[in-house]
Amino acid sequence: MTDIPPAEALRIRRRPRLAEAVVEDLVKSIVTETYPAGTALPPEGMLGDIYEVSRTVIREATMALTEKGLVVSQQGRGTIVRDAGAWRMLDPMILSALFQREDGLAHLDNVSEIRSLLEGAMAGKAAQRRTPEEIAELTEQMAKLGRLIPHPAAYVHEDVAFHDIVMRISGDKLSKAVIDGVQAEALRNHGYNGKLNVEHVRQTHAAHEAIYDAIVAGDPDRACQAMRDHIESSWARRRAARKPRR
Repeated sequence: MTDIPPAEALRIRRRPRLAEAVVEDLVKSIVTETYPAGTALPPEGMLGDIYEVSRTVIREATMALTEKGLVVSQQGRGTIVRDAGAWRMLDPMILSALFQREDGLAHLDNVSEIRSLLEGAMAGKAAQRRTPEEIAELTEQMAKLGRLIPHPAAYVHEDVAFHDIVMRISGDKLSKAVIDGVQAEALRNHGYNGKLNVEHVRQTHAAHEAIYDAIVAGDPDRACQAMRDHIESSWARRRAARKPRR
């Protein structure tokens, strides 16, 4: 990943909202292969007619697509869609579009795999690094989760907080940033969240207890395995409950 200079980040934030709407639609069209890799986007004038915007807005949108690694301008050919290997996959718009593809379930599987590997390792680090104050914070969060078992929607909110505390205790800021970025878009997808029910929450809480016990005991191997088992089994239940796409 490449850091965006502050001046460039400010310019991006100031981009007109109209251009952002065009960008979002074009990102989806590219990622879902309405415009496959190697093909050219329609000319500026045609895009302007399609979206009913000025050429200036189209140029701003094209610049944003370039920043995301989706397109490249080629002399004599126009704006060419790049292969997926060049895309900035952690970009929120790209992630959102990936989950909407026909093979979106495979990408949600990948989110679970990423979480399992990174959060498992982070739970192990948390078991090694935890302080009495951090154990107290985790204990308080577990008590809060226990009270919310009959209320699935509220439990899910505090579930995220539990994982956040474990990741923070691990001290692994880079892995946390990757997980936060990938999961933020996945959580917007109903297929990733699944249908909430009390039985699922009970199973989830039992898994949280196993993670908590291992961290408090200072057992990194057990904490790592408990976290991986939790993430993988939870996704397997949600995945199995998905309605097949027509």
